[in-house]
Amino acid sequence: MKTSRLTLPVTMAEYHAARERVFSEDLVQQGLDFRPLPSDVIISSFSKSGTTWLQQIVHGLRTRGSMDFPEISSAVPWLITAGLLGFDLNGPQDGPFRAFKSHFDYERVPKGGRYIVSFRDPYDVAISFYHFMEGWFFEPGRITLADFTRGDFLGREGGSSYWGHLASWWRERHRPEVLLVTYEFMKADLPAAVHRIARFLDLELDPELERIVLHQSSYPFMRAHVDQFDEHILAAAFNRLAGLPNGNSDKVREGKSGEGKVRLDDDLKAELDDRWRQEIAEPLGLPDYPALMAALAPENSDPAATEK
Repeated sequence: MKTSRLTLPVTMAEYHAARERVFSEDLVQQGLDFRPLPSDVIISSFSKSGTTWLQQIVHGLRTRGSMDFPEISSAVPWLITAGLLGFDLNGPQDGPFRAFKSHFDYERVPKGGRYIVSFRDPYDVAISFYHFMEGWFFEPGRITLADFTRGDFLGREGGSSYWGHLASWWRERHRPEVLLVTYEFMKADLPAAVHRIARFLDLELDPELERIVLHQSSYPFMRAHVDQFDEHILAAAFNRLAGLPNGNSDKVREGKSGEGKVRLDDDLKAELDDRWRQEIAEPLGLPDYPALMAALAPENSDPAATEK
């Protein structure tokens, strides 16, 4: 008997249909229903804003660099997919506290724990998100960057959008249980970022632990161990739900800051800028993303780390 070959979507309509088969209401509700312990840490950045990087840093800090996991989301599980993959969200984890991944905005994230969120320039998020989905959720070269950005990234609303997510967390930035960092800060001064995160987690960062975490959260290390950061376990489950062939879910890209400013056309950048003006600049008083980075810079700086 001849069987039909699975194919990747080639239009935005087919892409959205595939995503809807994966991200069902029941799947999301599992994450919303979770009740964290006060010591739990939930990394809740928007997609493609440094989530995997933070998972590795936090796990390294709490375990002194244990790499004894098949994939990082086995060690720091995603709230909405733990059940799908057979992980018990209420079970124990390695280290002195449990850690979880989420992409929820502040309004939806389960309350009661501690939260780390990384922001990233929206231009660069748009580029990274496109590359991540191309070859996994749609056929390479069949959907343009502009069509994808308008049809997905710009098409989202409320807390599921980049801007709604950012605004919700920005309003809570002074809460003691919330730590906000930027992807660009982590790129520019990883030692200071690691010190800041360790301090937030109430962990003593001795020189040996600092050396281990900086090495294991570097791009060369994560690239060399890409099979532990590519979400291949989750990708296989998603592919079954969506009816997709095995695709590339590689998440470890070099992540150059400023790539979006070069790659996005002027019309698309204008649309992104207009969305920022409406949802961030006017209600929050942050005229652009550099202004946000500048506002967070004093809080996230760590002179002790920078002077080393």
